[in-house]
Amino acid sequence: MKRRLFMKGTLAGSAITVALGAGLLAPRAVMAAWPTTEMEHKSVDKITTGDASGTVTIKAPAIAENGAVVPVTVDATGIDGIVESVTIVAAANQRVVAAIYHMQEGAVPFVSTRLKMGKTGDVYGVVKTASGIVHAKTEVKVTIGGCGG
Repeated sequence: MKRRLFMKGTLAGSAITVALGAGLLAPRAVMAAWPTTEMEHKSVDKITTGDASGTVTIKAPAIAENGAVVPVTVDATGIDGIVESVTIVAAANQRVVAAIYHMQEGAVPFVSTRLKMGKTGDVYGVVKTASGIVHAKTEVKVTIGGCGG
């Protein structure tokens, strides 16, 4: 190993360690804020106010063999107008809001993600538009070990 490279690495590492110790590089200053008002809902009723519509489709497996990775897709491309946000809600979880996606103007309102579900329950795809809120739901049965029961 080259001596100059070793010295540069050592000095850079010690400078970062001193900055962390002094509080100059606090993780809270770097990380994004947690949207408390949106993510802390305990009830599905407040979130799913609106019409159940055929313009929003949600795809999820009827039986999920592993609750740690449940694939969910929400498609709102059939909605006329501008979609402001797409929210995925897992009703059986302790914190029901699983994900919120804020859409920019002109974005395609199609979201695909994986959720963690502790037990069997309904999964909602809630779409907020300028004219109101529409949603779709499907039931996902979470099995233990893929036994189907």
